[in-house]
Amino acid sequence: MAGPKILAFAGSTRRDSFNRKLIPIAVAGAREAGAEVTLIELSDYELPLFNQDLEAEQGLPAAALQLKELFVAHQGLLIASPEYNSSFTPLLKNTLDWVSRPAPGEGGLAAFRGKTAGLMSASPGALGGLRGLVHLRSMLGNIDVLVLPTQVSVPKAMDAFADDGSLKDAKQAASVKQVGTQLAELLKKLAQ
Repeated sequence: MAGPKILAFAGSTRRDSFNRKLIPIAVAGAREAGAEVTLIELSDYELPLFNQDLEAEQGLPAAALQLKELFVAHQGLLIASPEYNSSFTPLLKNTLDWVSRPAPGEGGLAAFRGKTAGLMSASPGALGGLRGLVHLRSMLGNIDVLVLPTQVSVPKAMDAFADDGSLKDAKQAASVKQVGTQLAELLKKLAQ
């Protein structure tokens, strides 16, 4: 039997984003636990700022349709979310808003309903992006996504990563990897 499918991404497009460095660590944990993981870059899916008038006039943008297909095809989501002013990024919010829009003949929240997510963050601050994860967890729960209770926040991220992108602290790296492992294992149990 094939392993669960997980879609993984960071809520940042910044070249040296701490969260873009963090997500592959969790991906490794999910893959080692038998999941099939698709790691994407949100910069490959350029979307206008969500506007319902634009949607009514032009329909869903092509990038939103492509993302929605990816979300529908995967049972799990691994998200590394930066924190901007105590919340998650406008990029991530805009992406989730566009993906949430129903296509003609489709039920509401088709891309999210029944999904399970694992969350993590890295931030220069002392809380490691924890406040932003509170908002992201709440939003995902409101759109019918089950969010793992375990999440990881990496504080002082400007000093946390080695030159090769790995985390310097082995215990921290193991915790991030465990988010991916737990997501894969839960998805396998849910599929039984």
